This record gives sequence, C-alpha cells and structure tokens, in this order.
Amino acid sequence: MLKKLFRKEVYAAKAYVPGKPIEDLKRELNINKIEKLASNENPLGPSPKAMEYIEKEIKNINMYPDSAAIKLREKLSEKHGVKIENIVVGSGGEELIKNIAETFINPGDEVMIATPTFGKYATDVSFLGGVVVNIPLNKEYKQDVEKIIESVNEKTKLIFICNPNNPTGNIMTKSEQEYLIKNLPQDVVVVFDEAYYDYAIKNDEYPETLNVLKERPNTIILRTFSKVAGIAAVRLGYLLTSQEICEAMYKIKLTFSVNRLAQAAALGALEDKEHIDKTVELNYKSLALMEEYFDKNKFEYIKSNANFIFVNVNMDSKIVFQKLLEKGVIIRGGFLWGWNNWIRVSTGTIDQTKIFIDRLEELVKN
Repeated sequence: MLKKLFRKEVYAAKAYVPGKPIEDLKRELNINKIEKLASNENPLGPSPKAMEYIEKEIKNINMYPDSAAIKLREKLSEKHGVKIENIVVGSGGEELIKNIAETFINPGDEVMIATPTFGKYATDVSFLGGVVVNIPLNKEYKQDVEKIIESVNEKTKLIFICNPNNPTGNIMTKSEQEYLIKNLPQDVVVVFDEAYYDYAIKNDEYPETLNVLKERPNTIILRTFSKVAGIAAVRLGYLLTSQEICEAMYKIKLTFSVNRLAQAAALGALEDKEHIDKTVELNYKSLALMEEYFDKNKFEYIKSNANFIFVNVNMDSKIVFQKLLEKGVIIRGGFLWGWNNWIRVSTGTIDQTKIFIDRLEELVKN
C-alpha cells in the first residue's frame, strides 16, 4: 500500500491562480499589445526615486542584506510615529500573512475572514490546521461586523480585515471599525490588511488604525510598497504591531527574506510623494471613467476606494475573461470567488481604461 507522499494540508490546499505573464500571452494569442488590468499594479510604473536607489545599491548585491532592515524600519518609524521595535518588514504582504499564520495558529484555532476576500488568508491558516470561518458580506456587499462579533468564541484566534477589501474594493468605515473594536475580546488578534491604504485615505470615512494599535496591542496593520509605489516585482511589505508580537514573528521569520534592492527601493519610494500623488490622482480618474460607462449600461458595481473595481456585467465571467483576453485585455473573472457574473478590473492609464471599455462594449453589443 502506497503512503501518501505529502502533508494532508497539501492535498486540501487550493493553489493561488496568478495572472499569466504578458510575454507568454502575446506568444500564445499572437497579439502584439496586451493591456494588463488584472493584478492591481501601478500603471505609471515604479517610483523614479525607488529606481535611483536601486541603481546606487546594485553594486553591493554580492553582500547579504541587513536582515533587520534597520534603515528602512527607522524611516517607517519616523513616518508612522511608532518605535522601530513595532515594525516587521517582509518580502511582500504575502510573506507577512504567512508569517502571521505561522506565529499564531495551532491546529483547531479559528480564524475569521470575509467571503469573498484575499485568498491567502484562508490558504495559510488552513495549511497549519487552523479552521477558517467564512463570514458572508452583508446586503451592501460590506464586511459584516455584527456577524463577525456574533461568531467570536473561545477558539477564535485571528480576524483578518482586508480594508479596502479585495476583490470588492469597498471600505470598512470608521463607525464600523469602532463597533468591531469595541465589541471584540482583547485576546483576539485583529489583522488590518491595508494594501490599498494610500488610495483609501481619500475617503473621509476611512479609519486610522494606528489609533487602534495605540490602545490595543493585539492589533496588526499590514501595508505594502507593491501598489502605490509601483515596486511589486522586488517584493516589500511591512506591518505595525506590538513589540511582543514583533519579537515573536522575528523568531520564525526567514533571515534574509528582504533583499538589498528591495530595501533600497522602499527607502527611495518613501521620499517620492510626487509619484504617489500622481498615482492616486490617475487611479480615481480611471475609476470615474469606468463608473460612467457602467452607469450608462446599468451595470451594478461596488464603489471602490482601491485601484480596482468589481462589477456585475450580467455575463458569464469565464466567457468575458476569455473574450477580453483574445482582444488583448486581461482582467480577473469573478468565478475565482464564486461570483460568476462579476469581473474585477484594475485601474490603468486613461488610454488603457478606454481600451478596456471599448473591448467590453464590443462584447455587450454582441
């Protein structure tokens, strides 16, 4: 009798489905130009200052990076008004989500997430034997804070709050967050994933979680340089939390997970306010164009404060995904989250956004 080769969690795990590289698609579909509006990347490219810092640092790539990322954590400390001991830096938000799960989860511990939301929460928790408790969105397509509180029990270890939520793009407001924190037991760790923070703060109702951290040590705030700074390829994210949690996470974290070029790029990006401002301004222009088109066609969509939008196109999203792909536009089909008539579209340049609208209109007409 053959033994099962892998851990039982490997058999149960669902593989993350990334978008295909543009060069592969060009070759497969014999298309010269492809507009990628699927991965929530920065259409303006990387921060120029990040590139400058990388160029200066590249001569040192024969040497190991600073495993503690001291310079970067000092800059982040200044930016956020927290101590360096309250900051953990990782190779993108994905590594930090995995580190969080590895730090806290014992078999049988329960972790609450919205459904739909970013899939890595469930994957990493389940792999460690944790139990994922899915809380459906409410009738307004928002994370249901009342249902979350009702579902907390003695086994609840973590709650992941993606804010803005991915794939819906909407936010948990100040009053909703206040209700959550007020009614949540102190021994439950709440993780605020704020990957799209720089877009969301344009909304006056977006809460400032640093205020929560000051009063509640079992709070983790996760942010990234991948989106607004445009340095997704070099992988750099960070989290802000209590010193106790930081010390625990550093015990199990990979020693050199954040390479020299990533640390340099982040230092440059932190100085590049102009690039961030231009990115956010373009983002909301792109969203406005899409919303205008959706309104005209009476497509239901969720108001977004991120760099993507979730819309019901009243067609099978698998077909829409494939047809748009053949026309040189990559989006995300809602079937990935069980929302079969919805698609998620990243914001782009004005030209990219118009191309998407034109290609979708061709499908609508047909």
